[in-house]
Amino acid sequence: MADKNVFDYAPAPESRAVVDIRSSYGLFVGGEFVDPVGGRSFKTISPATEEVLAEVSEASEHDVDLAVKAARKAYTRVWSRMSGRERSKYLFRIARILQERSRELAVLESLDNGKPIKESRDVDVPLAAAHFFYYAGWADKLEHAGFGPDPQPLGVAGQVIPWNFPLLMLAWKIAPALACGNTVVLKPAETTPLTALLFAEICQQADLPPGVVNIVTGAGGTGRAIVAHEDVDKVAFTGSTEVGRLIARTVAGTDKKVTLELGGKAANIVFDDAPVDQAVEGIVNGIFFNQGHVCCAGSRLLVQESVADEVLERLKRRMATLRVGDPLDKNTDVGAINSAEQLAKIRQLSEVGESEGAERWSPACDLPSHGFWFPPTVFTGVSQAHRIAREEIFGPVLSVLTFRTPTEAVEKANNTPFGLSAGVWTDKGSRILWTAEKLRAGVVWANTFNKFDPTSPFGGYQESGYGREGGRHGLEGYIR
Repeated sequence: MADKNVFDYAPAPESRAVVDIRSSYGLFVGGEFVDPVGGRSFKTISPATEEVLAEVSEASEHDVDLAVKAARKAYTRVWSRMSGRERSKYLFRIARILQERSRELAVLESLDNGKPIKESRDVDVPLAAAHFFYYAGWADKLEHAGFGPDPQPLGVAGQVIPWNFPLLMLAWKIAPALACGNTVVLKPAETTPLTALLFAEICQQADLPPGVVNIVTGAGGTGRAIVAHEDVDKVAFTGSTEVGRLIARTVAGTDKKVTLELGGKAANIVFDDAPVDQAVEGIVNGIFFNQGHVCCAGSRLLVQESVADEVLERLKRRMATLRVGDPLDKNTDVGAINSAEQLAKIRQLSEVGESEGAERWSPACDLPSHGFWFPPTVFTGVSQAHRIAREEIFGPVLSVLTFRTPTEAVEKANNTPFGLSAGVWTDKGSRILWTAEKLRAGVVWANTFNKFDPTSPFGGYQESGYGREGGRHGLEGYIR
């Protein structure tokens, strides 16, 4: 007899018709879409189907120079002279348009990135709008932010963002920069440029003065040109630690201000008195949200020995219910891996985990025949010497370690060159405070994970970078 509690989900696809994707896109410079000087372009594809979505311009060094000149002109003549009250009106207008066009943005994000539509719809787009609302409120109150009685903008900000949260990372970067009176040259990731280009249209719709926001698409060479440009006053980067090191070397000896938000290998610590069902949901959210494409993902699970078997049993049972598939299906929990390159890295490190003796487990699930897919995976029997416990996999792969005492948990959690985030699961408030104080991480969540708010600062230290984004602290990187 079939289990009455088991049922199948009928497909609930979101319509692609709400998005009008152009066949080709130029660069957004000086308030207009323009062709690149060299005429070069590249294709952006859907990671779920491998279909070509659009042809996107590739900005050369000369194109970047034109964008920086447009930003400098807008900064000197318009934006820095405008009162904070007037700047805030533009930010509020952008925030409202993001809300009005939220469905369109969510569908486009899922198409270009591969993340489930329910994440784009319920997390990425609302948070992006919230950041613009929040920093709009700060634009005329900067003297009260705690950074001096008369804070001044830096000038032109060069910003390079990653592919895991394209629209949200854009909001994290652009909103505080504009609130403080700076202008922007932003480069989205080459695999996910489409929501940034739609944001350029939103800037036009909001009548933002030409040149205040410039968006140049391209790969690593375009990003390097922005970072190295002599007329860029501030560099903001979110991405890999390896690229962060290169940026730090490039700006060394210059007057450029820099913030770097880099990789992570976060520990999610479950103590023996934790509410197990709640913790399991937090573990799943910590590593399988956005296919594990999260710099602060809880990719190392540290479980107290006395409850390890129970936690793992319930975790595997919960993983078996995760639905992997079409990102535009509202029932999908785990979408497509962002690119063939990232999928190859995830596969390679997972194979290393097996070869080093860890035990690999994934729930039975049918993966689509086209696109880039990887099942939710957990490794047990992991030691701190294993590469999967030390290196950032940036995929839906969880490494499980155990501990006996709180001191051992903290020592294992801190045994990493990264320091971006951590999670603590326990019923005791005193244990939360004791653990959080000793963890070397920029953000520590207690009995939750991956919770973000525009009023709260986010960032790390050690190889996870420096500087903070979000909150009052996020203003500091954009003012003198």
